[in-house]
Amino acid sequence: MLKGAHIRLNGWQQAAVALGSAFGALLDPKGADLIAALGETTGKPAFQRVLERMKKNPQGRAILFERPHVISTNVGHAWDLPENTFGAAYASFMGSRNFSPDERPPVRFIDTDELAYVATRARQVHDFWHVLFGLPTNLIGESALKVIEFEQMLLPMCLLSVIGGTARFNDKQRGLFYQHYFPWAMWAGLQCTDLMCVYYERHFDEDLEDVRRKWGIIPAPAARQMGDG
Repeated sequence: MLKGAHIRLNGWQQAAVALGSAFGALLDPKGADLIAALGETTGKPAFQRVLERMKKNPQGRAILFERPHVISTNVGHAWDLPENTFGAAYASFMGSRNFSPDERPPVRFIDTDELAYVATRARQVHDFWHVLFGLPTNLIGESALKVIEFEQMLLPMCLLSVIGGTARFNDKQRGLFYQHYFPWAMWAGLQCTDLMCVYYERHFDEDLEDVRRKWGIIPAPAARQMGDG
């Protein structure tokens, strides 16, 4: 698996990192390193539950066995797929924002290799979820996706990220979010399949709308109202 410099922490050190990361994330909800550290130091029970679900699911077991990584060398073929496909939609999403799949920070604060992979997988499929749910990468879009991620994984970090993100909304954004996107995200996160048990890379060449239907994905309502992102 992809490895960063693993840092072993005792209980007090984990609490300190979690507290510092939570404070920093509330101040800067887009701080990837802070969000990552918060997710790792507070998310072990949630990742353990996800791991157990994956072990009971055929695609989940395949993912755990093969340990695919969403990096350029593995997903670059998406840029060559027909326009209607899930893979092409992912390539367009990444290219239009000048994002690279190689930019995700490595997992550093989870001791066991298996759980560290689950945390890595959760981090790496985030952009797939943006594409599937039709969510931009601005404050409203990221906050709505964090609601879905919380529904799917029960990660405390997701809830704190929503609090931090919504605290930065202006009045118009707050109204849009709580009237439309928050209730949609709560519903969408419960209605779709277990998204951590989907081997996305095997479905790149399938029609985007077909995979949405297959996985019970309800796209975001009137996403254009969220603004650019």
